[in-house]
Amino acid sequence: MMKPDAGTFNKMVEGQKASGFQLLKSSAIVSAMTLISRGFGLVRDMVIAYFFGAAAGADAFFLAFRIPNFFRRLFAEGAFAQSFVPVLSEYKSRRRHEEVKELVNRTSGTLGLILLLITFAGVLGAEVIISLFAPGYVYHGEAAKFGLAVEMLRLTFPYLMLISMTALSGAILNTYGRFAIPAFTPVLLNVSLIGSALLLRDHLQEPVMALAWGVLIAGVAQLTFQLPFLARISLMPLPKPGFSDAGVRRIGVLMLPAIFGASVSQINLLLDTLLASFLETGSLSWLYYSDRLLELPLALFGITIATVILPGLSREHAEESSSAFSDTLNWSLKLVLVFGAPASCALVLLSEELIATLFFQGEMTTRDVGMAGWSLAAYGAGLLGHMWVKVLVPGYFARQDTRTPVRYGVIALVANMVLNLVLIWHWKHFGLALATSMSAFLNAGLLFLGLRRAGVLKLAPGWGAFLVQVSLAVALMAMALHYLVPEMTFWFSEGFFVRLGYMLLICLAGALIYAAALMVLGLNLKQLVR
Repeated sequence: MMKPDAGTFNKMVEGQKASGFQLLKSSAIVSAMTLISRGFGLVRDMVIAYFFGAAAGADAFFLAFRIPNFFRRLFAEGAFAQSFVPVLSEYKSRRRHEEVKELVNRTSGTLGLILLLITFAGVLGAEVIISLFAPGYVYHGEAAKFGLAVEMLRLTFPYLMLISMTALSGAILNTYGRFAIPAFTPVLLNVSLIGSALLLRDHLQEPVMALAWGVLIAGVAQLTFQLPFLARISLMPLPKPGFSDAGVRRIGVLMLPAIFGASVSQINLLLDTLLASFLETGSLSWLYYSDRLLELPLALFGITIATVILPGLSREHAEESSSAFSDTLNWSLKLVLVFGAPASCALVLLSEELIATLFFQGEMTTRDVGMAGWSLAAYGAGLLGHMWVKVLVPGYFARQDTRTPVRYGVIALVANMVLNLVLIWHWKHFGLALATSMSAFLNAGLLFLGLRRAGVLKLAPGWGAFLVQVSLAVALMAMALHYLVPEMTFWFSEGFFVRLGYMLLICLAGALIYAAALMVLGLNLKQLVR
């Protein structure tokens, strides 16, 4: 085999650096858009907490919203996106634009028809669905809460179809390197919910119904927003069913097992919801508020990186570039650890303080803060597990292997169910959150070992030193936070802006101490750029 000359070799090295820089640049863009979205999301949750607290109406809405969200992540952001992008990337690399457009048309038509039938069934069978997902409402005879949840679900369930088609559009834009638009789109959901809570609340017999209307409005707004950007790349979908189309069949074959494998965390959350319906009123709300704070770092780093690497991994697999494939996975795992480890530590140490800062106002009580703080600490302990799952699963889907994650997902799901049943008796909602975190680490461990055994993930030199550096830096940050954080009486006695300002200063101090510790410990930042 001929060795490349010096000029060729230099070009190869420069190409690798450019690729690494492009990944980092794309991740930064998506993170920035995601930060804007999550910022509005926190404002949204603060508005909900202020007007509705953790009462029965809030519980009913969180249930009615979580159900279509579960199916959305199952069909759209989870299995569908992970199955569609590798096939679309292959078409983009190897076929004419007309063939790519035909695949988009056939896929959108097929998916749209399936979702229309599911949505129709969901609206008609809302009572049955609520009974299945929250049997505690029936068991305890909470007819009013049950009826409110059913009424809300009939408004929120069509969101499934609208947001799934939005996810299809976003997957196309991501494949073509337009990451910013799909990352910004969720802002519209948050704006719609905030606006509906403020403007519609006083005009409805049941004020909390304003939130359900906000969800429906958001679905229409999000889909409409992305369509012009698809038109710019000449891929505006003209939906037509294509069940017999070869590309659609390939997506379907990949998708069916991936539905379970990519959505284990969502199934776990729904199991929490089901069991929480048997607990005291407020449990669903406490889990929701704490889960929302978990989702911020998970979206900023885990989901962002997973979104960016999937098209690249799919391309590297198609080009049979095994070293680049492994390098991309190494880069994503390191980046997740650098950002995820301190975030996890902060969520555990500052759990109650974070809940109080953002949500202690209006109908939110001190007891609600304490209860939500406990579940946030449990969720926060599992943040790294969730993030590693997000970046490891694309390593399978990019190779069009959807069966292996399914096997691991089943194991993690069964473990979560067992842990739920064991821990709920003594620790209630805290036990549910802790079980979810433990199963996330189990799933991540299995995915990691599977990629290692397949030979597609080879750990780069220096991982041992890297782990020591990050661990010591996190430990130093934790010690600093212990001395910087005041007692809970401060967080309950001060106003919102004082609490927020103090929390931002604490987080900034923690971040600076962590970054300084990494530099002193000799972390080579070039590792994060490949």
